[in-house]
Amino acid sequence: MRHGKKFNHLGRKSAHRKAMLANMACSLIEHKRIKTTLAKAKALRPYVEPMITRSKVNTTHNRRTVFSYLQNKEAVKELFDEIGGKVAARPGGYTRILRTGFRLGDAAEMCIIELVDYNETMGAKSTGAKKKRTRRSKAKAEDAPAADATETASDASTEAPAEGGES
Repeated sequence: MRHGKKFNHLGRKSAHRKAMLANMACSLIEHKRIKTTLAKAKALRPYVEPMITRSKVNTTHNRRTVFSYLQNKEAVKELFDEIGGKVAARPGGYTRILRTGFRLGDAAEMCIIELVDYNETMGAKSTGAKKKRTRRSKAKAEDAPAADATETASDASTEAPAEGGES
């Protein structure tokens, strides 16, 4: 029965699960993006996001609290020095999960979990000014400038005497 089951135990004892999540969090902080199964990524998100929230305020208490979870000095240093400053304006939602398909051996659903502010390709995609054109609109776009050029030339010749006559 699943009475009182609040989170995914991932088929591991509690010590193994805590160690695995701590190692995955350190890897995510160090590399900014890791590839894992969807279940582990969903378990990692609520584990790492409160730590990133704590990293916004660089105090000794927050550093010690985060170190008690991660047990890695380099990861804590990078979290507070680099990531904390970069996500200071963001109110939450520091991670993104992108599904990548199924693993060949056991058909486990795989994904990439990454820090949102460190993905340049997603930011460039959203700020890109170019629109994707279809063949139909491309054909219209090529014909339209030629037609506009002839229309503007004929409009200019008819408008020029009218403007000169009114002045």
